[in-house]
Amino acid sequence: MRRLPLLALLLLTALPLRAEETAPACVPPGVWADGTGRRQETAPLLRRVAEQPAVLLGEQHDKAEHHRWQLHALAGLHALNPDLAVGLEMMPRRLQPLLDRWSAGGLDEATFLKESDWRNVWGFDPAFYMPILHFARMHRLPVVGLNVERTLISRIAREGWSAVPEADREGVGTPAPPTAAYRERLLETLAAHNRPDSPPEAAERFIEAQSIWDRAMAERIADTRRATGRGVVAILGAGHAEQRNGVPHQLADLGIPDSAVLLPWDADRPCADLDGRVADAVFGLGPSKEPAEPPRPRLGVQLDPAPDGVRIGSVLDNSVAAAAGLAAGDRLVSAAGSPIRKPADLTAIVQRQAPGTWLPITVRRGEATRDVVAKFPAE
Repeated sequence: MRRLPLLALLLLTALPLRAEETAPACVPPGVWADGTGRRQETAPLLRRVAEQPAVLLGEQHDKAEHHRWQLHALAGLHALNPDLAVGLEMMPRRLQPLLDRWSAGGLDEATFLKESDWRNVWGFDPAFYMPILHFARMHRLPVVGLNVERTLISRIAREGWSAVPEADREGVGTPAPPTAAYRERLLETLAAHNRPDSPPEAAERFIEAQSIWDRAMAERIADTRRATGRGVVAILGAGHAEQRNGVPHQLADLGIPDSAVLLPWDADRPCADLDGRVADAVFGLGPSKEPAEPPRPRLGVQLDPAPDGVRIGSVLDNSVAAAAGLAAGDRLVSAAGSPIRKPADLTAIVQRQAPGTWLPITVRRGEATRDVVAKFPAE
């Protein structure tokens, strides 16, 4: 069975804000607007939003300005309603004890990043998120891990939800069927990055994986709201919330129809996207004065844990891995002289690679051991 390419799976981590064309800023910097672009006064808007059971603050994960906006939005909401909890897409459910220790002031930043295995669990620059985490701890707000393991989402995309045993589902229930508009958007995303010869079921499993991901986060938000009575401010990718698809749709199915979606609005985002449904409110950002986080090195493989170690499930066309001659089915033995026992071992080594460097990799193919060299392009 063919597997989804790695790039398509990575899109699950954050469906980016769409910007098919460049247009003049339609929401002036520093201004709140409704979903049609009509200017809103800050105080009445935030007062209304602060009363909602759940507020979803969308982001593009690699944009520092989005995270600065999230912090200021959180602070504004907290000033109006101090009885809040902060939910993070970045952290899986299993790390909740660690998040509880953080909120209670029980560990420092370095220890938190080490024990959470931030670089492998999430990967984006922790400096983007630590101000939000420090704000939550300073005010002793509960911090809730909304996510599930990436391996679960990848498995659903490969095999389907029905193939995952109950014991491996991390407590996630069956999601509400996605809306037709959400399905169409996901299919467009997949079509832009998928192989033309992918089996028909690949698209349905991709949609199913995204729906499970949305459901998992919605369940944690709903459970936190019901258990604590607090308003939950969720920090998550904009693709999980835009158009009230994704998480808002699943929240409504869970009995919380009145969540609020707030988004940062980049200066170059098309005004046509302000269709009245994209969000409850947007905040205008000025032209970016700094680049997004530099792209991290990518080998271009999907890794599958196996009883005998780690195997390559698929190789992305035109990738570093393809040029090196790596192939689906290869069992990884070592990289840069270090043994590969789990997918995170290879991920950590690859992300340390500088542009223009070569990475020696040893694989087992059939009965033979083979050495290859992955050559990362120079910037």
